[in-house]
Amino acid sequence: MIRWVGFDADDTLWQSQSYFDAAQEAYEQILSRYLDVADDRVHAHLLETERRNVRFFGYGAKGMILSMLEAAVALTEERISGADVRHILELGMDVLQHPVELLPGAREAVEQVARHYEIVLITKGDLHHQERKVAESGLNTLFHHIEIVSEKDPPTYARLFAEFGCAAEEFAMVGNSLRSDIEPVIELGGWGVHVPHDRLWAMEAEHGVDPDHPRLRVVEDRAQVLEALRGFAN
Repeated sequence: MIRWVGFDADDTLWQSQSYFDAAQEAYEQILSRYLDVADDRVHAHLLETERRNVRFFGYGAKGMILSMLEAAVALTEERISGADVRHILELGMDVLQHPVELLPGAREAVEQVARHYEIVLITKGDLHHQERKVAESGLNTLFHHIEIVSEKDPPTYARLFAEFGCAAEEFAMVGNSLRSDIEPVIELGGWGVHVPHDRLWAMEAEHGVDPDHPRLRVVEDRAQVLEALRGFAN
């Protein structure tokens, strides 16, 4: 039934969100010199700025840092110093250069699935940043295709299915985000294996996936991915 399996990259195969979270903590420490960062409105303002700017800057560290700068100027009513603006920019540079740390069992899971299915890596974000991470992960040679996309939505997956020459019902996606990795694929008629991660960006938490959907499996261990894929045939 399933011929192709897609793997998400960030926080499915290697650590990512923890570096963004560390940058946000440092960002809030900078802003604490100007305002009360314990106020929930500060967090809400940054999230709304990021949500609005995704269509202009895309996903990833560059979009995050530009949104941080915009929010910092607005929240401090333009009182933020040039030195602190430079510090915020440096936070973004640190995220762009973070090491690629494979998650436990990631390589083994990809190798196992590759013995039985055609596999593709599908990740979204800044092109240069994602290309570097894919290369440094050491997993790039295991995939038949590597796709770096600007968005993970039904039109994007439908385009990829056409490129792969497979029907939606012949494709399963493995990932940590129900919003980006699972929901669009299931909506098109495909299958999803959810591998939760303990860190998740607030925007990725917004989804409409039925946890009891018959074409969805949830696994806590990457060693269970192949078994979950095989279970769809039963």
